[in-house]
Amino acid sequence: MEIIKKITALTKKYPQPVVALGMFDGVHLGHATVIRHAIDTAKKIGGTSIIFTFSNHPLSVIAPEDAPLMIGSKNLRREIFNDMGVDVLIEIPFTKELSKKSPEEFLELLQDKIAPAYVVTGQNYTFGRFGRGNGRMLLREGENYGFKAEVCQTFTIDRKTVSSTRIRALIAAGDLNSANQLLGRNFTYAGEVVNGDKRGRKIGFPTANIEIADHRAMLPNGAYIVRVKVRDKFYNGIANIGDNPTFKVARRRLEVFIDKFSENIYGEEIFVGFVSKLRDEKIFASVEELKAQLNEDLRIMQNATAN
Repeated sequence: MEIIKKITALTKKYPQPVVALGMFDGVHLGHATVIRHAIDTAKKIGGTSIIFTFSNHPLSVIAPEDAPLMIGSKNLRREIFNDMGVDVLIEIPFTKELSKKSPEEFLELLQDKIAPAYVVTGQNYTFGRFGRGNGRMLLREGENYGFKAEVCQTFTIDRKTVSSTRIRALIAAGDLNSANQLLGRNFTYAGEVVNGDKRGRKIGFPTANIEIADHRAMLPNGAYIVRVKVRDKFYNGIANIGDNPTFKVARRRLEVFIDKFSENIYGEEIFVGFVSKLRDEKIFASVEELKAQLNEDLRIMQNATAN
């Protein structure tokens, strides 16, 4: 998948572009419907499937106080797009200048830089200043800008719309099973492994430590069974979210014990997929009590992943 970070670099160089428009935070099942439709359409016409999105949420510029927590990282989103078979990702920063463009000016930008044959969106997609552009406008005006517009139906499960807003609420509430169902995969937190206190190593449970960014959605504190992607390989593991109250660690963080793994990965990005919750966070009276609990967590995790 080719990645383009500046739309100024484009000059209509792709044959028969089929462009999927959206923020695609989390890349949930509803997003996947839009993206797959664009990919399938491109294959049918011998064209190029393109995602056009932003590297930051538009609200982070328009109304920072209202900007939502992001479900996934940019690199995670890129990996998912690549796995789905997207040909080109155009991922540009949303700026104040861009926020001032009218819907018509935004469509002129697409026409001038990409010249799409098709534009595919979901029903809730808006664009242009004050979000005045929408799917109805695309269907009505598309031919004037040289493309055919297709607006995908809202994706529902049990008659409820699958949306990033709903998934954020489920993650915050700790309803991991429901969040994973709407995502169509495990909720995943990607981050760089940083130096920790190395206490886990001393008791036989070395952990990869990841800081939890303030702008990212995260589950409540506790211990979880996880699948960890390291250097394109997957491992089972146990993750703890919290401030490590036994040792009075001040900042909330993610600590991951990767089963049957002992390589040095400081400074590398890993992807932690949350499978199920083991237990709430606890304060232990002693290191021995903590070690006993970790051994029990390990036993439960290995039994759960053995099938």
